[in-house]
Amino acid sequence: MRVWTPLRPLFDRLDRLGEAGKRGDGNSGVGNDSVGSDAVGNGVARKGSSVRRQGDRTTPARRPLPGWRSIRGRVAVVITVPICLLLTVAGLAVYGRAEALGDARTTRAEVGLSLRVQALVHQLQRERGLTNGLLGGEKSYRTPLAATRRRVDTALEAMRPERAVEQVIQKHLRRLTAIRTAADRDTASGSGGGTVDRTATLSFYTTAVDALNAVDPVADTATRDDRQLRDGLAALRELAAAKESVALERGFLNGVFAEGAFQDREYLTFTEVRATRVAALARFGQVATAPQLAALKQAFGTKDAESATTYEARAEGAPDGSALRVDAGTWWDAMTVLVDDLYAVQQSVGDDVRDRADQLSHDAELALAVYLLGGTLMAALVAALAAFASRSLTRPLGALAEAAHDVARHRLPATVARIQQSPQDEVEFPEAQAQALGGTDEIAEVAESLRQVEHTALQLAAQQAGLRRNTTESLANLGRRNQNLVRRQLGLITRLERQELDPDALAELFELDHLATRMRRNAESLLVLAGQNPPRPTAAPAGGLEVVQSAVAEVEQYRRVLIAAVEPVRVRGHAVADVAHLLAELIENGLTFSPPNEPVEVHGWYDTEDGTYSFAVVDHGVGMSAAEKERASARFSGSDEDAFLAAPTRFLGHLVVGRLAHRLGEGAKVHLFDTPGGGLSALLVLPDRLLAPATQPFPAAPLTPPPTTAPTTPPAVSSLLNGFRAGVARAEARSTQGASS
Repeated sequence: MRVWTPLRPLFDRLDRLGEAGKRGDGNSGVGNDSVGSDAVGNGVARKGSSVRRQGDRTTPARRPLPGWRSIRGRVAVVITVPICLLLTVAGLAVYGRAEALGDARTTRAEVGLSLRVQALVHQLQRERGLTNGLLGGEKSYRTPLAATRRRVDTALEAMRPERAVEQVIQKHLRRLTAIRTAADRDTASGSGGGTVDRTATLSFYTTAVDALNAVDPVADTATRDDRQLRDGLAALRELAAAKESVALERGFLNGVFAEGAFQDREYLTFTEVRATRVAALARFGQVATAPQLAALKQAFGTKDAESATTYEARAEGAPDGSALRVDAGTWWDAMTVLVDDLYAVQQSVGDDVRDRADQLSHDAELALAVYLLGGTLMAALVAALAAFASRSLTRPLGALAEAAHDVARHRLPATVARIQQSPQDEVEFPEAQAQALGGTDEIAEVAESLRQVEHTALQLAAQQAGLRRNTTESLANLGRRNQNLVRRQLGLITRLERQELDPDALAELFELDHLATRMRRNAESLLVLAGQNPPRPTAAPAGGLEVVQSAVAEVEQYRRVLIAAVEPVRVRGHAVADVAHLLAELIENGLTFSPPNEPVEVHGWYDTEDGTYSFAVVDHGVGMSAAEKERASARFSGSDEDAFLAAPTRFLGHLVVGRLAHRLGEGAKVHLFDTPGGGLSALLVLPDRLLAPATQPFPAAPLTPPPTTAPTTPPAVSSLLNGFRAGVARAEARSTQGASS
């Protein structure tokens, strides 16, 4: 009862651990950092030990630039800059050509609009002249004036949708109907020279014509940078001004000749019109081409033009208002032929300008296509070169990386394993395979360096394999020699004990026997680490208490070991030595890491749920953290040679425990738990196959322990806890019976 009372909080803690294990704390695989001591190096750090004062500190890695982790990405980044610059330049060139194409097409359309405006101006000029003559008294103009008005109306209706001239029409021609009506009403009486002012009417038409001539839709067109097109547009504009002067003179003198003399300031107006015509023709001669000048000369060289010149000379000779004896109809016909010829020249100049705009449009289309094709081909060429350069680097490097991975993951480990498993006299040392990767000389050098690395690694593997074999054999030989010497020493000490009668001498011989027993355990630990057969094979089963006593006899501070309660059990003979050795390592660990005045308790009980037998070694020392128990558990489960090479020398006791548990076979496990109040509890679970039939019946059925607070526990932890509870219950039952008796 006294022994098991301190363990009651342990079981409550284990219940909480089981509940935490179900939530994912992962405490089912805990372990100790040190089991055993002496020559096998089982001095292990626990809580509060300076050996464990180390922590892993990680620093965040710097984030690389996007695409900078691979050769392909770096090549892409390097090539992207010139490609972007190239595409920018090509884009600007294509944009310029596209803009030139758009301007050429716009110019062509606007030249057509200008010619349609001049057609309207031509008809308005005719209507102006006929109206002025009619107001001067020439009644014969009424019929042709009606036809001209219809043509003007048709041209106006066609021009109204054009936004460029819509405002001019609304502003300057909105009174056209009223002007026509007034002229018709004034001349309807037949008196002539009525209430309508002939000068005002002429001014109305002239203002409208000037406004239409001022409409220049191609004035801001970018393609006017072309000299030929610019000169053609200037010639068209100057010819329009000259034609307007001729048409104005025709209409103006038509009224004067119909009146018979100049009135008021009409002669001054006549001279201004002639001066405007001369100036416009002079400017036209500066920008017109030779064929255009020839056409203009031909227009002024006709008989009608010469007749008109004669009539102009007569008008020039009457500045004082003297009578002019000129037939207005003859003057009108001659000047109309000249105006029509000038209009034909104007149409010819417009056609030349339109043809030039068409040519510029065609050239711009061709240039745009060339730029687009050239830019596309250049971009494709650069992209192809970039892809080729990238593949020429990445393919050999990829093959090199694949070869390196194959060496590191398959060929080298397989070769090393074959070297390590081969007898020392039959070691085959293969040569590293050369890789034909292609690529540049630098990549070939890297491949050769990789082959040299593989060759050197194989050499080191062969040397390490030999060194491991020699070390293992040395440990095994040393362990066997020590074991033989200790066995002989124990035999000698036994004979001396039988012959000695002095109690003090017997006590000293017993201490010597104890030291020899510990030396035998250390020698056996060397053999265990060397992977040798069991050092103390036996066929006779042994009781559980005998196994515990044998283990206690192999530790230094055996007087501190308290064998609390061990239920009867028979351990099969082939497992007796390994179980005793394993318990000795666990007990030695508990003694090492607990205060000198604290005992280490050993318990043993049956677990009736799964038919296993458990030995518990409970200390009240410094204990272990969860991370330390996890690492110790990993060393308990590592039975291969890699675990032996990776573990520090101070943890060799863990490897001894792990190899002994592995030697006991499936079902034999070692678990570590925290002792309530501080310390560590180690639990060794033996499966049923390692237990021999008992020679006497077991005690009565165990008492039912009180219910735990945890609602559910994982199966593995539940089985473990049930064993603890059952052992505690039976021990308390036996203690109660003994007290009552």
